[in-house]
Amino acid sequence: MIYPKIPLAQSIIEICHAKGIQHIVISPGSRNAPLTIGFTQNPHFKCYSIADERCAAFFALGIAQQTNKPVVVVCTSGSAVLNFYPAVAEAFYSQIPLVIISADRPIDKVDIGDGQTIRQENVLANHTHFNANLTAVASEENDFKINEAFNKAFLKSGPTHINAPFEEPLYETITVSSVDTMISTLGKVYRHIPLEDIIASTNIWNTSSKKLILVGSFEPNKIDESVIRHLANDPSVIVMTETTSNFHHPSFLHNIDSIITPFDEEEIRAFQPELLLTFGGMIISKRIKTLLRDFPPDNHWHVDRLRAYNTFGSLSFHFEANPNDFFNQFLPYTKYVASPYRNFGVELKEYRKQKHDTYLATIPFSDFKAVACIVNQLPKQLQLQVGNSSSIRYLQLFSMPVTVPVFCNRGTSGIDGSTSTAIGAAVASQQETLLITGDVSFLYDSNALWNNYIPKNFKIIILNNGGGGIFRILPGHQENELFHTYFETAHCLTAAQLATMYRFEYHQASDEKGLKEILPQFFKEQDKPQILEIFTPTYENDGVLKRYFKELI
Repeated sequence: MIYPKIPLAQSIIEICHAKGIQHIVISPGSRNAPLTIGFTQNPHFKCYSIADERCAAFFALGIAQQTNKPVVVVCTSGSAVLNFYPAVAEAFYSQIPLVIISADRPIDKVDIGDGQTIRQENVLANHTHFNANLTAVASEENDFKINEAFNKAFLKSGPTHINAPFEEPLYETITVSSVDTMISTLGKVYRHIPLEDIIASTNIWNTSSKKLILVGSFEPNKIDESVIRHLANDPSVIVMTETTSNFHHPSFLHNIDSIITPFDEEEIRAFQPELLLTFGGMIISKRIKTLLRDFPPDNHWHVDRLRAYNTFGSLSFHFEANPNDFFNQFLPYTKYVASPYRNFGVELKEYRKQKHDTYLATIPFSDFKAVACIVNQLPKQLQLQVGNSSSIRYLQLFSMPVTVPVFCNRGTSGIDGSTSTAIGAAVASQQETLLITGDVSFLYDSNALWNNYIPKNFKIIILNNGGGGIFRILPGHQENELFHTYFETAHCLTAAQLATMYRFEYHQASDEKGLKEILPQFFKEQDKPQILEIFTPTYENDGVLKRYFKELI
């Protein structure tokens, strides 16, 4: 086998192998040549070459999202590592494991006017769990830091950074490894909830007649069916989920904004929980955050192995446990409480659904109507990736098939890497994958299509409303040049030429009839990836959506 001659590069590669790392995403460069040579010459690793560092990091994030294992991203020296930062921040807040390895020049070359050199040490420190600043000479201290970077990525489910300085020559190789690398072991962590915490908490649970369980972004199939049934059958429990919760039962309330937006004061008081229990990642719905801040529960518990955000200003306890483990330990000590609370939620859900269906049948072609057509024809066996801003918020208003897992970069809620993440996820899962995204998000991340790994069963639907349509919904919308140019980012661009350049099959639709006709063909198995661009009327979408919430009353 071929090894880089530089011992430090050998140590990094050997520790990656020992830790079970499989996926290595490499952005081409010269200073990282020792790592590139070592990783690509080792058959244990699956290597990907992606030139745009921002896209490369989000592509890696998509792989890690699906595998739940750290993915390594490698770059050269200079500004390259800075382009990883958006994905690093997303991984940090979405609790997705990434290991960034940046090649660097030796420390004596920094700040002396040498080319392609910046201050790389700790450059990602605000959003990483560990920063291994290595020395150019292989050592036990270096080995310890490299091991710790991988261990922290595993244990903290987030990003870490290894900064590795290499001196020239960079391309020399050997056929026998010259290092004896130290490998530290990583034990599995299982947190058992103390019995005294369970007893104290069940006293609150068993005397609360209005318990709201609110689920943020969550992995599919991670909660036992017995737990789901128990929660669904408790008359004092309402379970509210979001599109990205991947947590389903017929009695759960999954269209949060549709249900709570029309509340009058009496309904708010009837809904206001005594106990709020949350688990999962970031909450998309601004309306539920506002409601629970204005009308807080008596107690708020959050269940998460690592962290608890005081999102609603009322956090009273953090159960440091995996949610499924928590429920299996906690629920045997609880009892059902007689209450009209669950039925209040279920009846409200059915009433809003009738209003939703009635309104949907009357509206003109728009973003809302287009999303409805897509959801109605969505295949039952695919993975759905969703862009931020309008796309995910529209999908929040619809019921998703329980067999379709839904993912969205809600850690930082940015539009910058949705397409790259979706492609990485498609590569890792090997499932048919659909990305639903907006036009600005798609154009912003169009370099995502510049790689050789896009599966033929990868599909993109672009909702093209001629700009950042979400700004028409938010406060501050005005029909003037300032708004069009600096907020909405109005444009007349399409994806047609990009589709041709990157060898996607391109389709378009601009009315309901055309969309309904093209969707069955679009969703069929094809021999190349597909793009469907849906053109909707810029000046009508916000009115359609605003009227929707008024018609739900």
